[in-house]
Amino acid sequence: MDCKQAEDLQLAVKYVLGELPPVQRDEYEDHYIDCPECAKDVYAAAAFTDTAREVFREEARNEAPAPTPERGGWLAWLRPVVAVPAFAVLLVVVAYQNTVTIPVAKREAARGAGQLFTSAFSLQMANTRGEEEVKVQIHPKEAFALDFDFTPTRFFDSYLCQLQDSTARSLLQVSIPGSGANKETHLVVPGGLVRPGKYTLVFAGDPGVTGKMAKQNEVSRIPFVIEFYP
Repeated sequence: MDCKQAEDLQLAVKYVLGELPPVQRDEYEDHYIDCPECAKDVYAAAAFTDTAREVFREEARNEAPAPTPERGGWLAWLRPVVAVPAFAVLLVVVAYQNTVTIPVAKREAARGAGQLFTSAFSLQMANTRGEEEVKVQIHPKEAFALDFDFTPTRFFDSYLCQLQDSTARSLLQVSIPGSGANKETHLVVPGGLVRPGKYTLVFAGDPGVTGKMAKQNEVSRIPFVIEFYP
């Protein structure tokens, strides 16, 4: 897979929306985790999705329910009125998806100003100072990205990265190709996946590409702490 193919198929948007079949999803993860340009596409798509959800929430809060009769009658035709603004918003969102929202978010991310729509946090300090925990402050249900140098202690043809909570429960797992070793890597964490507390990125070699993490193949750990804005 290359960047042009990913762009032509709009894989970033489909990935964020969970519309990719498992095989294509895994292939795209293997690609974008080692491709800064496609990683920016994923950030932009996540930002667009969060913004669209907030628009719908705001619309729902502002719209008062239309009166409806208890038993049908001539006022029944008023019932769809509440759905009209939301439908209009949907049309606007779809129309601007490729022409405005995503390109703007991509440009902001490229300039290092991605905080406007979606957040990216560097774990480099945790990389270089052992077990020091970096604090990641986000809004509840916010999607965000983690940037770090993947420097495994042993070489494998393929690796697994797990996001684990304080009980060592895996919340998210992605594959990293062997070519991703000793390079800057990106991990997008979907909104609503984490709560305040301690977390660790755990890396292990995956000989045979089984998709199963084995303790004896562990090659790196990066701890960090999640905090919610008050």
